[in-house]
Amino acid sequence: MSLTLALLLAGQAATVPSPSTPPTAPQAPVDEQARGRLGNQQQGGGDVVVTARRRAETIQTVPIAMSVIGGTALAETGAYNVSRLTQLQPTLQFYSTNPRNSAANIRGLGAPFGLTNDGIEQGVGIYVDQVYYSRIASATFDFTDTERIEVLRGPQGTLYGKNTTAGAINISTRKPSFTPEARIELTGGNYDFFQGKASVSGPLVDDKVAIRLSTSITTRRGTIYNVRTGEHLNSQDNLGFRGSMLWQAAPNLDLTLYADYSRQNPDCCVQYYVRTGATQRPTNRQYAALAAAQGYAVPSTNAFDRVTDVDTPLQAKQELGGLSLLANWDIGASTITSVSAFRFWHWDPSNDRDFTGLPITTVSANPSQQSQYSQELRIASNGKHTLDYVLGAFYFYQTIDTQGLQVQGSAASAFLLNPTSAGGRNPATLNGLTARNTIGFTNTSAALFGKLTWNVSDRLQIVPGLRLNYDKKKGDYVSVVTNGTGTALTADQRGVLAPQSYQPDFDNWNLSGDITAAYTVTSDIHAYATYARSYKSGGINLSGLPLDGASNPILSAATVKPEKVNHYELGLKTQLADRRITLNLAAFWTEISDYQATVTNGQLGVLRGYLANAGKVRTRGLEFDSAFRPSSRFSVYANGAYTDAKYVKFVDAPCPPELSGGTTATAGQTPSAPGTAGGISPQNCDISGQRLPGVSKWAFSYGAEYDLPARIAGLEGQVYLGYDGSYRSTFSSNPSRSAYTDINGYALSNFRLGFKAKDSWNVFGWLRNAFDEKYYEVLALQSGSTGLVVGQPGDPRTYGLTVSRSF
Repeated sequence: MSLTLALLLAGQAATVPSPSTPPTAPQAPVDEQARGRLGNQQQGGGDVVVTARRRAETIQTVPIAMSVIGGTALAETGAYNVSRLTQLQPTLQFYSTNPRNSAANIRGLGAPFGLTNDGIEQGVGIYVDQVYYSRIASATFDFTDTERIEVLRGPQGTLYGKNTTAGAINISTRKPSFTPEARIELTGGNYDFFQGKASVSGPLVDDKVAIRLSTSITTRRGTIYNVRTGEHLNSQDNLGFRGSMLWQAAPNLDLTLYADYSRQNPDCCVQYYVRTGATQRPTNRQYAALAAAQGYAVPSTNAFDRVTDVDTPLQAKQELGGLSLLANWDIGASTITSVSAFRFWHWDPSNDRDFTGLPITTVSANPSQQSQYSQELRIASNGKHTLDYVLGAFYFYQTIDTQGLQVQGSAASAFLLNPTSAGGRNPATLNGLTARNTIGFTNTSAALFGKLTWNVSDRLQIVPGLRLNYDKKKGDYVSVVTNGTGTALTADQRGVLAPQSYQPDFDNWNLSGDITAAYTVTSDIHAYATYARSYKSGGINLSGLPLDGASNPILSAATVKPEKVNHYELGLKTQLADRRITLNLAAFWTEISDYQATVTNGQLGVLRGYLANAGKVRTRGLEFDSAFRPSSRFSVYANGAYTDAKYVKFVDAPCPPELSGGTTATAGQTPSAPGTAGGISPQNCDISGQRLPGVSKWAFSYGAEYDLPARIAGLEGQVYLGYDGSYRSTFSSNPSRSAYTDINGYALSNFRLGFKAKDSWNVFGWLRNAFDEKYYEVLALQSGSTGLVVGQPGDPRTYGLTVSRSF
């Protein structure tokens, strides 16, 4: 009998009346008017209700650094997925070269920077209606019928089912309503952009059963033009459906069934020529000479001409969805919550991994089918007492099946082989060389967790938490390499694609915990201090292992140790001037031992890195969230973060391109040479003291909105003008910092002008990246130390019109 079914039967038999105090069930209304349209919880003061600690509380009293964005703000700022959310959240970073190769970080922590490896877990947990989404690709879906998004910063493992060492993104969709309602939203813009969203909700059985159905569609022509095929790349083609049904089974028991399905099938995702930089390869083996020898030139050396000539069809098709059942059973002194869920993610890609119009790698695809099952059971005390508590148990099981295919083309020999090797630059040496990879993975996780709140007095709280966690991961990696001739592989061929077979296995118990002291100075000033000892589960390498000098896999690299986290934080939450001013501050210091990092073994032709443990990293910083509403018509907000994140010790890191492809090194970056391949000595470098990739030292978001009363077409409402801006300072886009892959700081500005009638129409025009800022989302390197730097430019200026109607 499932836990949810057991709760259902118990609830039907129960006669316990509802308590007079509000239950602490995790679904709670949000004061949208108090938040305002601008996107942060502080707008205009008021009490915004959140469920970050699995109970309904006002955000200013929760001793956690966090931000909240409501559904109205998401729509009006165009933040319809996690990637766009980063422009409103300075401490949140999201990088994606395609949905699978995505990473969400908070304060610079969460996932290794580089290609995704299925054998490890993310440090930023993504939860939708309390269900953990194991695949970061799920974060690329469009928000549909969203009520609010809570972004929690810092370790949250004693509150959430899956361990989250860097933070959590907690998404809540709108619940079914017993009052009939409907919403529709239509948006059109340049680049043939269209987005449509609709939802309807109402009772099926009065006061007993209610339903909500919603859908969304997003399409847009790509912003990059392929001169070879005449197609626009990096397009959008998203379709989503979501349904939920609420059954008020008894006065003290409610059950909500959720179902969702999303499909994305864009012509995506391309990275292409940005610049070249000198490496340690001989000059005749660097990109410029290699391309010239092939008689090849890119269509433009200015990436912001937005043209490419890649010769492999691009595809980023994914399907994801699932079912979940949420049950809340109020037994008087406490509420029992059960969350049962099944989810799937199917990935069908095609990539051009040489990033050029040359036939170097003609096929690179790793279709994958993934499923997960999870069960969470919690009990939380109702009301406020001397001792309040949340206790939970969590079980998670995941399977992954991947079928990889990589094929080398006629230009591969010239780019990947040393001219002095046996195969030299003979095109036939590597042409048709094929690797077929069969990868299996199972992941089992279980945990007991809880948090106790001791209300020492009306002002002082002591909040300890504890987590006991078990993880077991098993994998099976088989790579079969053929050359199309039926003969044995040559040394040159094995140096580029080597057969591998290994079965990694990892399991581990760990105990972690945290403690917070929270003090209410006044009703509008709250201070807290937190220490957390957390762990991020170890893992296994599922993208192939580094090879020794004989091109055999180094089996000692098959597993990755857990990260061990020590986290310290001080926070202050304040509201002043009759709550017209909100200012929240946080200071943090986080140290991680055995940090899970992306490395390479320097061998020519290796297209994917692998995971290993860096010695230690440290991130520290200051954050503020502020808002000011001088009048009911005008509001301003500003949020900022200073983040100093660096490798404290990383002595065997991959070398930056400046030091790759040879044996030369500079002071402070000492290479070592574990073996040879293709006549070149692979290297590792000591990058201790360098900054972590992907995180800016300074990041800000800011904006304002002003409205005036107006009557249009007989409707009473407001005309409003809004502005949202963001800034990020320079950050590194390579695991080892390089002058070639630093992304310069940039600022983005978005405007909107519209008319809103209460509880009905909202019509506004919008302009995003208004000043057409030219910036990169990511920069990357062509494999083989050729010196080619490729990138993915951010969106150009876009504009459009949104019309929405509530009924």
